[in-house]
Amino acid sequence: MSIAIQAKGLAKSFGPTRALDGIDLEAREGTVLGLLGPNGSGKTTAVRILSTLLMADGGQAAVAGYDVARQAADVRTVIGLTGQFAAVDGHLTGLEQLEMIGRLLDMSKADARRRGQELIERFDLAGADKRQIKTYSGGMRRRLDLAASIVGRPRVLFLDEPTTGLDPRSRLEMWAIVRELVADGTTILLTTQYLDEADRLADRITVLDLGKVIAVGTSDDLKRQVGGQFIELRPAEAADLDKAGTLLGELAGNPAIVHRDAGRASVAVDDPALLAEAVRRFDDAGVAVDELALRRPSLDEVFLQLTGHRAADSEEQAKPAPKGRRGRRRNDA
Repeated sequence: MSIAIQAKGLAKSFGPTRALDGIDLEAREGTVLGLLGPNGSGKTTAVRILSTLLMADGGQAAVAGYDVARQAADVRTVIGLTGQFAAVDGHLTGLEQLEMIGRLLDMSKADARRRGQELIERFDLAGADKRQIKTYSGGMRRRLDLAASIVGRPRVLFLDEPTTGLDPRSRLEMWAIVRELVADGTTILLTTQYLDEADRLADRITVLDLGKVIAVGTSDDLKRQVGGQFIELRPAEAADLDKAGTLLGELAGNPAIVHRDAGRASVAVDDPALLAEAVRRFDDAGVAVDELALRRPSLDEVFLQLTGHRAADSEEQAKPAPKGRRGRRRNDA
């Protein structure tokens, strides 16, 4: 199986801000590479460079064997791109949008219409193909945007946070479409903020934080790094939250994460049997618990274990500094 996407030492700065700091990426043909990280981690910058929309300051990258800097025109013939926001024309109908893309790709009028109708059926938009796109729901617009990105049957598809803002049902529909595309042989680079999305779809995951790669591997590899599961609890009394977090940390030998806004505390554990020990310790300490459960790690917990700070802290560092004040500025996700 050959390499469809490869980047080595990719770097990009916006003024004093280092958006990408020498990252390496690799995706094999017919697989999904998940690029996981919070806002400001560099995901969109990487996608823009790989899709020839932005020039890197340093490093090398190739897509489908073409150098993205020296052979940009060739790269564009083999890729598709769906950005963070649906790039569709609200005044066109769904079918007209797809036909227009086909014509821009030098298809004949008949071929463009045939391909558009095929994608309308495939993406479950048959009942809305003659309606103006401005009447579509968010999920329908995202499906149409994805359909538009594969009109030309690209070998490599870039999906930049395709499910952000979608309801649970629409997210599941998008996941199903991604699986179908991969089954057809398409290579996909998927950027996401959601660990569960990367877990469901990605063959391999690269985790970014503030422009640097902090972890690479399969979903199982990452889970082993942060603890296979988490014990999470919600004490009956809010005043017991910090005490509960301390007890969890002592139990697991790791610092617990205390989610004060949600009234919960959680900790990574290697041994799920510690759940029974947790019950005993809380009983001995006189801490009443409303909820106690084992669950999979969240993105916030992955980042805390890998970097020592939460993903939300990365997002705060990525925000533009207020005028008149110094601070780190991130212009691109």
